[in-house]
Amino acid sequence: MTTSIDHIGINVKDYDKSKAFYTAALKPFGITVLQDYGVACGMGGDFPFLWLSAGDAGHVHLAFRADSRKAVDAFYNAALKAGGKDDGKPGLRADYHANYYAAYVLDADGHNIEAVCHDAE
Repeated sequence: MTTSIDHIGINVKDYDKSKAFYTAALKPFGITVLQDYGVACGMGGDFPFLWLSAGDAGHVHLAFRADSRKAVDAFYNAALKAGGKDDGKPGLRADYHANYYAAYVLDADGHNIEAVCHDAE
């Protein structure tokens, strides 16, 4: 089994100012805004891996890409046993895309940690 970082989300105090900063600073790497919801945007090359959201600065969302839905379930159960708090049971999140299967937990500091599988099963 292999995994990698799927995406990272950070909250920013001034959404417009931060979006302008990251857009300019990351342009040399070919990273642009791929999705924009007005209060959140996803940036990347072909896939939005960096998300900026209006909110309390300092909050982090970290998503790990899992190679199966079974691995998402295993992450969720292991995280709860390790003291994490439920922030979204394993399941499909069709509002992201038809095969977006994810689970969310909060760590001891309140950061949102996600495991996601993009494959159909």
